[in-house]
Amino acid sequence: MSASTETVTPSEESFSDIEPMSFEQALSELETIVRDLENGGQELDASIAQYSRGTALKSHCEKKLTEAKLKVDKIIAQDGKPIATEESDLS
Repeated sequence: MSASTETVTPSEESFSDIEPMSFEQALSELETIVRDLENGGQELDASIAQYSRGTALKSHCEKKLTEAKLKVDKIIAQDGKPIATEESDLS
């Protein structure tokens, strides 16, 4: 039998700690990853792993922003009666 070398790419499951993060926490970590990648000096595999995590963090931040936009777009009510809507400009 010969030993095989298999590269394991981080899956979405390995990023389960991202889901409970606030927007600010995720953005802060994403900024750190971007800085680290821009500075270089890391092994290729470590850079790829960081990039993958950064992609997951970016998606999480986009999801949080979309949720915030939906909240802002909700109907403003006065005495329980809709009086206006406010369209946000977060795009």
